[in-house]
Amino acid sequence: MTSPASDPARWEAELHALRQELNDLRTEQRAMARSVAELAQTFKQLATHLGIASEPYAKRTAPTERDRDLPGFG
Repeated sequence: MTSPASDPARWEAELHALRQELNDLRTEQRAMARSVAELAQTFKQLATHLGIASEPYAKRTAPTERDRDLPGFG
């Protein structure tokens, strides 16, 4: 009688399950990478829109004296 640890069919099934899990994880990893890239793009667009982006995302002009003055603190 063969021991369960040396059963080739069992190991093949286990190997198949592990390969499937690895493929699923890779698919999930690619989806997460796409989501992170979209999020980074959104942040870049928002920073550009708000005028707070710095290189390399958008050119920033030097603040003027008026930009530094806060109302009520003059």
